[in-house]
Amino acid sequence: MSFSTALGTWRDVDPSVATELADARLQFHHAAQLATALGISYLPAQPDDSHTNLEWLPELEALASNPVQGRRIVRLAVRPSRLAVLVLDESNTPVATFPLDGKTIEEAAQWIRGQLDAHGVDSSRYTLKRHYSIPSHPVAEHAPFDATRLAEFEQLSTWYSNAATLFTAIAATTPGASVVRCWPHHFDIATLIEVAPERTVGVGMEPGDVYYAEPYFYVNMRPATDATRPALEGGGAWHTHEWIGAVLQGSQLASTNQRAQCEAFLLSAIAACSAMVNPD
Repeated sequence: MSFSTALGTWRDVDPSVATELADARLQFHHAAQLATALGISYLPAQPDDSHTNLEWLPELEALASNPVQGRRIVRLAVRPSRLAVLVLDESNTPVATFPLDGKTIEEAAQWIRGQLDAHGVDSSRYTLKRHYSIPSHPVAEHAPFDATRLAEFEQLSTWYSNAATLFTAIAATTPGASVVRCWPHHFDIATLIEVAPERTVGVGMEPGDVYYAEPYFYVNMRPATDATRPALEGGGAWHTHEWIGAVLQGSQLASTNQRAQCEAFLLSAIAACSAMVNPD
């Protein structure tokens, strides 16, 4: 496997603040539900929930919904840096922007409904109801967004951008790899590699969760196995609590040459998990 086809610009993150991004991450997670609501509201439900997923658009540095057809095609996107909702046309060009700082989810939804009407989409169908839960935050209880800590949201943007760059290269060079998408339930961005029938390796970036209160890269496998776990490159370690997989925590990144470190980790972890899940 090679990363030579990787697209996008890599920007090093600040490992010293990796554990300080929880509030920004939770606000971005709740904001992203405004975009994924478009798929929930207007697209046929898919067994794998793919109608809800989001695509990272590097030119906008935003997570975008699947498109919906009205009088013309429309997508909703949420940008972490300078936190905002974007309305996109069929060429992914922003045609309207709603800054979220100081605004509530309800105010954003009202604005979105007006934009949908303008695009010939029945706004009465737009709903924020969802069939899954996400971690709580005051914005879900009518508190306004607070995006004044700009550097934290910019760090999140960099994490998603870097992950999309690496995973797009993996998907382009690995047989059986899915397109790269963000899944709004756990909020990870990932590709899934089918290494054999009913045997898969997941490669993703989680911006933080109950296991690690910081962004981290992961590589896991289905079905999980207790096979011998080899050493990992790039400072990676094996996670074995409730799920088995390889992880590289943001706070473990070096201050320089981060891209090479992450590539080394991902290559060794994908190779290890592929061999463990499909030893034949």
